[in-house]
Amino acid sequence: MSVGYQNMSDIIEAYLKQALSEQEQVEIRRSEIASRFDCVPSQINYVINTRFTVQQGYLVESKRGGGGYIRIMKVKMLEESDILDRMIDLIGDRIDEKDSLAIVQTLYDEEVLSRRESKLMLVAMEKTLYTGKATVDNLIRANILKSMLSALRYRKPSV
Repeated sequence: MSVGYQNMSDIIEAYLKQALSEQEQVEIRRSEIASRFDCVPSQINYVINTRFTVQQGYLVESKRGGGGYIRIMKVKMLEESDILDRMIDLIGDRIDEKDSLAIVQTLYDEEVLSRRESKLMLVAMEKTLYTGKATVDNLIRANILKSMLSALRYRKPSV
């Protein structure tokens, strides 16, 4: 992406995140946001489905129909061990590269992980893990990420 250029998804994401920085949750109508940014409503769905996931620290609720809405809420992270447990539960048996990177980014953003820990995890989750079978890669990735997060639950506080 060149300097000064943002695609429509980036612009919509920034708009929604700005609204969330001012309030705990934002309630939108897909058609209104699409009109505001002169895009199709499916573009709004794409942004919400890819950039406002649980792994990234958001809860999304929607109601369809005439009075329908989409409500986006930033999850409040409580205790580090609770956050780590929640992420371990989210990972489940398999996780793809994109979702694993989103989890690491969220934990870094919430200051659960240090920069160094995040970098090490990213290296383990990214392109180094390829057996040629996506299902096997996702299974291995999940086990590695859950093991790392479990180990962090028991780290000693810095003195």
